Amino acid sequence: MEEIVQNIVLRPRFQLSNKNPKELILSEFEKCKDVPFLVKRLDDHVFIKFPKKKNNFWSPQLHLEITKEENNFSRIYGLFGPNPTLWTFFMFIHFAIASIFITLGIWAYSSAALNKTYGLQIGLMCFMVSLWFSLYLFGRYGKRKGKPQMFELHNFMNSILNKTLSENH
Repeated sequence: MEEIVQNIVLRPRFQLSNKNPKELILSEFEKCKDVPFLVKRLDDHVFIKFPKKKNNFWSPQLHLEITKEENNFSRIYGLFGPNPTLWTFFMFIHFAIASIFITLGIWAYSSAALNKTYGLQIGLMCFMVSLWFSLYLFGRYGKRKGKPQMFELHNFMNSILNKTLSENH
């Protein structure tokens, strides 16, 4: 168990093998209606997230993909991630900063080639780098804030998987 916890903290992807068929595991997650999490199933995918009252800006969610292995075993691929809307917003901001940085670099090069001053462009490029670094630190802070909830999701997933193992054997 300690190894899994280490992997979640350092790298939010994991894989598990399970002795139950995938249909049984998927149906157990689908039965979870009155639990402290919102559980949604779409084909072979299960999405587990926090309800609105426990959800905050940094709340993670858990995406599971359950596939069939030989001998009727299952493989579970898990991914912890932020809210997709938040993730899209962060990617948009990173793309905008990168685009502005490149545009300022082209402008600075053109000004230098024309023997004009380019200090403003270099200064703004440095500001873009510091802005990007601030976003990076902000993201790391968010990951740290969401870590306790990540463990809650992981424990819930384990309780469902252990339930399927005990009922089936």
